[in-house]
Amino acid sequence: MSNAIEPSGSSPAEPRRDMRRVAIAVGIGNFMEWFDWGLYGFFATIIGAQFFADSSPVVGLLSALGVFAVGFVFRPIGGFVLGPIGDKYGRRVALSIAVLLMGFGTTMIGLLPTYAEIGIWAPILLVLMRCIQGFSTGGEATGANAFMVESAPGHQRGRYGSINSASSAAALLSASLLALWLTTSLSEDDLNSWGWRLPFILCAPLALAGLYLRLKLEDTPVFEHIKQEQEIDHSSLWRKIARDRRPVLLTLAIGAVQGIGYYYLGTYAVNLLTVSVGLERADALALIAVALAIYIGFCVAAGFAIDRFGRRSVNLVGTLGFVLSLFPVFALLATGEGVLIVLGLIVLGLFQSLVSVSTVVLMVELFPSTSRASGSAFGFNFANVIFSGPGPYIAAWLAASTGSAVAPAGYLVLVSLLALPILYRWLPETKNRDLNSTDAVAHHPSSSRAKEINSA
Repeated sequence: MSNAIEPSGSSPAEPRRDMRRVAIAVGIGNFMEWFDWGLYGFFATIIGAQFFADSSPVVGLLSALGVFAVGFVFRPIGGFVLGPIGDKYGRRVALSIAVLLMGFGTTMIGLLPTYAEIGIWAPILLVLMRCIQGFSTGGEATGANAFMVESAPGHQRGRYGSINSASSAAALLSASLLALWLTTSLSEDDLNSWGWRLPFILCAPLALAGLYLRLKLEDTPVFEHIKQEQEIDHSSLWRKIARDRRPVLLTLAIGAVQGIGYYYLGTYAVNLLTVSVGLERADALALIAVALAIYIGFCVAAGFAIDRFGRRSVNLVGTLGFVLSLFPVFALLATGEGVLIVLGLIVLGLFQSLVSVSTVVLMVELFPSTSRASGSAFGFNFANVIFSGPGPYIAAWLAASTGSAVAPAGYLVLVSLLALPILYRWLPETKNRDLNSTDAVAHHPSSSRAKEINSA
């Protein structure tokens, strides 16, 4: 059994490959996934009106966000299926299946008939497509992280891991700009009847391109090493989870904070600014686009930071930053003043970038190589089901029930406060983790808080 921690350059399968090809192939699927999630959030009020019975804008929004949350329920199911596929048959196979399913579900949303046309079947079909998307995302998010980080040189995992976070932000930025263009170019009737559908349908060629590029890739050096050494783990999923229970719980904690922050910034903010603050949709989308462009730069910088200072410290700074800044940030959003709104979103994006990029790398480094795809998918997807998926809905409900645009900050602050003591006590530094290790120990040997990740 290999040691848990070795100097980064000592790995026998140190990557020597074209990282540009890897970044494009992994990034395009990651981009499409978050492009769709962003579109759904930006057009949530329109989707609510199109697919549900006549209701007020607030009720329609809550209905649409409720369907948004339903998709998260299927993320663990996707993780249960695609995670073990990634561990047994390769990361590339799992990612190819994920991008194909995501493309189908997203394109179909753009083609579905409305409630006025087919009645109750409209929301039923919408839920079904969201479930397919949720299933695919259950394998895409953690699978893309594993592929990128396992392929990267040992001393640059943060830099390359940041590509996943940056491509997600680029997808949200593209979705916001496209939504802004459609909102300003089309009449309200045209936007509501057919304009909102176009971006969803555009995902079809993106999915096919992503599938082609992924099928052309070789698998990661880590998985090739597993095959060469005949170390493929055929244990049941539940046995893997029981064995790696502490990494799973840590992934749940960091994933909860990361997920809520991301959906607040990426999908809920536009609804807060339009429904609760009273901005025009075009103005809200423009302000969010500015903040997302800056956030992409933050993600790149965060990648360098975690390579320099370590994963643990950067993640803790980001989580603590949420606790200290969120109520002031939402107070800035509630002013309705453009400059102050952008300032608030920039602060939110700064701390989110620290949490997001460190989470990408930690989810890979915390687990043994033979159960990495399964374990990280389980922990991260359950974090999304329990905390992140309901986040936009809870936020909208808090704003509607209290009449305050600041109230939604309380949810992310609460989750961050719950996660902080767990992370401070048990989150190890994994900077020098040997990714080929099949050992269930992941800690920095010089850390005074070094803990055995698993007592199995």
